[in-house]
Amino acid sequence: MSIEIFDSTLRDGAQAEGICFSVADKLRIASALDSIGIGYIEAGNPGSNPKDLEFFTQARQMTFRSAKLVAFGSTRRAGISAESDENVKALMRADTEVVAIFGKSWDFHVTDVIRTELEENLEMIRDTVAFFKSRGKEVIFDAEHFFDGYKANAEYAMAALKAAADGGADCLVLCDTNGGAFPETVYTVTKRVFETFDTKVGIHCHDDCGMAVANSMMAVEAGAVHVQGTYLGYGERCGNANLSTIIANLQIKLGKNCIPEEHLPDLAAVGRQMAEISNIHMNERAPYIGNSAFAHKGGMHIDGVMKSPHSFEHVVPESVGNARRFLMSEVSGKNTILTAIQKINPEIQKGSPETQAIIEKLKALEYAGYQFEGAESTFELLIRKHLGKYKPFFERIHYRIVGEQPAQADQSAYAFVKVKVDDRIEMTVAEGSGPVHALDKALRKALEVFYPVLKDVHLSDFKVRVVDTQAATAARVRVLIESTDGVHLWTTVGVSTDVIEASWLALVDSIEYKLLKELESKARAYI
Repeated sequence: MSIEIFDSTLRDGAQAEGICFSVADKLRIASALDSIGIGYIEAGNPGSNPKDLEFFTQARQMTFRSAKLVAFGSTRRAGISAESDENVKALMRADTEVVAIFGKSWDFHVTDVIRTELEENLEMIRDTVAFFKSRGKEVIFDAEHFFDGYKANAEYAMAALKAAADGGADCLVLCDTNGGAFPETVYTVTKRVFETFDTKVGIHCHDDCGMAVANSMMAVEAGAVHVQGTYLGYGERCGNANLSTIIANLQIKLGKNCIPEEHLPDLAAVGRQMAEISNIHMNERAPYIGNSAFAHKGGMHIDGVMKSPHSFEHVVPESVGNARRFLMSEVSGKNTILTAIQKINPEIQKGSPETQAIIEKLKALEYAGYQFEGAESTFELLIRKHLGKYKPFFERIHYRIVGEQPAQADQSAYAFVKVKVDDRIEMTVAEGSGPVHALDKALRKALEVFYPVLKDVHLSDFKVRVVDTQAATAARVRVLIESTDGVHLWTTVGVSTDVIEASWLALVDSIEYKLLKELESKARAYI
């Protein structure tokens, strides 16, 4: 059985607080969604703003492998024909194969919000759907506020669906617009709709009660074959149903095809790519695709996973493009450290002197303020250095920070960096909004001369914590830096009594780790 996946990131997602997509952003997101086989991409309301209309103009020049672009808009206004309605005309100008039309299914909204007659609203639904069907469009009808409407007046809510079906709608989508429905209600109501109409049934849930994914799953159990949401759950208020979770749930757990099987391992990478484009920090605890989804810290848990992965993992991490992580800490146990060591040198065993030496080094560094459970990249570099499996990509010669107050525009600091690669020395200067920003820019600017791949790398998070607060201003600080190249994510750590030096240590490790992984990737490709 197949389930149609309808992604609304470019409209519903754009309504989330903190998100503002450019036309270029929207084109990149559409391309990313198409790359994994999403069936429908709702791209915006061409009647609401020039940006959406421009998107549809540019999107016509793109070739989509699997996705159908969808233009979104409302039914005609009361008292006029569909042909005369400006919003309807804008939807036609978008020139998409599919249109999604939303209409009122809650009698209260009809009488008190759009303020028209109940029968006129039904005519508006029927006329608008019929208009687009007569022009050869695939029409998806979104019954706005359906579950609230059904609770208030079930007969009228069902009449709204019938009007859309009579107009020729290809799919009737039940919208939990306020996000207040419970799974049992969604199942019961969806089942009745499924049994009443011959038309396909869809579901569109919001997450205001934290149940958007559960509600979507229950709708499918009741007969829905079309699921709407946003890939990362972005949306107004508390967000929309998270499609990355729903796709994995439906396809892996229930055997219902949502995207081509070969693209399931791309779920995590596409999620991180979309977070980067959206300029929103990825939810690392997101099911399936989050960085913490398969992270293990407790010694007993780790021991269980090493003996039998399914004892503490509900799916194979690689099936969704993720990876198992054993977090380094004082509670993780010797086996965790050994696993990290054996990734670099498989011949080393639990009783090897190297293992004990690295454990002692770990303990000493944690006592000094280091924390490796969120900075496995620095720990990997530490192991490589201890085992003689590490060659620095550059030599750090000198850095200097100059602060400026009052700040000019957003630039309040300058960083001077001098590095050496082989026999060549490079010195650069950069300005930034703070000393760490300036230092990061200057270091990468110097190294990009030798390693152009670093142009894709940037900081995605920066955390500072005082380790020994009793030392006041002389206290050691721990800096955790999260970096990304738009696809992968890694975290490094530095500790010092000087926050700039701690940041410098973490920055250097971040770049060394990226270059190391790039070198390994090229070696694998060569083999």
